[in-house]
Amino acid sequence: MTADQTGPVVGTPHGAVRGRYERGIAVFRGIPYAAPPFGALRFRPPRPPEPWDGVRDAGAFGPTAPKPAYSEAFAQYLSDPVIPGDDCLNLNVWTPEPGPGARLPVLLWLHGGALTRGSSAVPVYDGSTFARDGVVCVSVNYRLGVEGYGLFPDAPPNPGLRDQLAALRWVHASIEAFGGDPDRITLCGQSAGAISAGVLLAAPQARGLVRRAVLQSGAPEAVERDKVRRMVRRMAGRLKIPATAEAFAAVDRAVLLRTQAEVGRLSSPVLGGPAFGMVVDGDLVPRDPLKALTEGSAAGDVDLLMGWTRDEYRLWLVPGGLVDHVDRLGAVALAGAMARCHAGHDVPRGYRALHPDAGTAEIVGQMVTDHLLRVPLYRLADARPGTSHLYEFAWPSLLPGLGACHALELGFVFDSGDVPESRKLAGEGAPQELADAMHSAWVRFATSGDPGWAAWDATHPVRVFGEGEPYTAHGPRDAEIDLWPAARAVPEPVPASGARAPGAELAAAVRRLRRSVAVRHR
Repeated sequence: MTADQTGPVVGTPHGAVRGRYERGIAVFRGIPYAAPPFGALRFRPPRPPEPWDGVRDAGAFGPTAPKPAYSEAFAQYLSDPVIPGDDCLNLNVWTPEPGPGARLPVLLWLHGGALTRGSSAVPVYDGSTFARDGVVCVSVNYRLGVEGYGLFPDAPPNPGLRDQLAALRWVHASIEAFGGDPDRITLCGQSAGAISAGVLLAAPQARGLVRRAVLQSGAPEAVERDKVRRMVRRMAGRLKIPATAEAFAAVDRAVLLRTQAEVGRLSSPVLGGPAFGMVVDGDLVPRDPLKALTEGSAAGDVDLLMGWTRDEYRLWLVPGGLVDHVDRLGAVALAGAMARCHAGHDVPRGYRALHPDAGTAEIVGQMVTDHLLRVPLYRLADARPGTSHLYEFAWPSLLPGLGACHALELGFVFDSGDVPESRKLAGEGAPQELADAMHSAWVRFATSGDPGWAAWDATHPVRVFGEGEPYTAHGPRDAEIDLWPAARAVPEPVPASGARAPGAELAAAVRRLRRSVAVRHR
């Protein structure tokens, strides 16, 4: 490795790269960790990149994975840069000390975006603040949507997850040359990135590669294979092609993305519906990842930091005025939430008793947030032998209606509140003191495994980051959590004798609500 003030040079397994010094931090962008996943590699597991001679410039972000744009309703809150090019399996490194011997802790970031959007080039994810505080930060691009998570009879499943594993292996093998410690890698992600991180923790092929993990607003899960197949079949129906990887590979990429966006409008974190996700494949994901982590020995020696935002659902329902729409739908929306959460009537009644002044949208949103996030993360913390720390982000956005919504904590974790993209969610004047508290907790965790508050135990300590000084609460929302074991499952529709099945009315209500949500998000 050689370096000077015009550009540090570091060797990787595939060739040398030249970065940039920015405010005293060495930054390397767009380093390929795998070959471009197109041509013969379309819908296939990642392959190593072709080695290069000389020194490759790593001054700019590399191409982003193919993805549809956010709808207008979401684009006012979320930024998602598009960088054209096929070489989209790339990563970025921020380091204060680019050279072997420093052995600094490493934070490997997996972005969110429902596995259909997002990239490492989002300005909120600037890793320079972690490097400033002694942590080597790495962010990754991976395949998205049908390219990364489509399920086909003629291609292996989970290529996007395999991309992430390839990136993790690259970091483990290469990061020492950038000043990092391969034995102190913290795998960190938000939303779909957190789900991915949890699935990788449970993957036998990733064993030994991760020392710590941070799951922000996402719990380990495997999606039902038929749910993914329905997405692929609906796309194939619109395209009038067979539901095979070979047929999809022959479709113009822009047409494929447009079709994916049209079909994806029927998906919603609140109401479910067909969606892309990771599936049990008997290989990389041999069993349900949450069960592997709670019932088995997977990742038992990995320290965990896990949490959620108080009002996750508001990012899903505020854009396009959906909060008011769901409130007006009333019982139909509650029926949809019951189906989404596989819950009986006891559950919404319990939430009503706990929140007597709440509207339907808040009841639905908190039910779904508990079902998707709080309950599985509580259970994961309870069941595993390793150390866990839990948090809740409760600071409300300064923009109307958002509250402490999904993704709002990102600008505070990265201490990037000064970039315009953070202000799109937080508004003007977000408290720097809160960013200092959250960012330092993440730095401490990546460095030592202790973010600064008590580990999970029988008292259920949860660190609350809100208005004023952070504090530790014990057992927040236990009342909601206790509702779930007593919940009655909703029966599946089973037609008989021409009569409507027991769950048919509920299923019809869910379909109406999904269509309504899709229209409102156009």
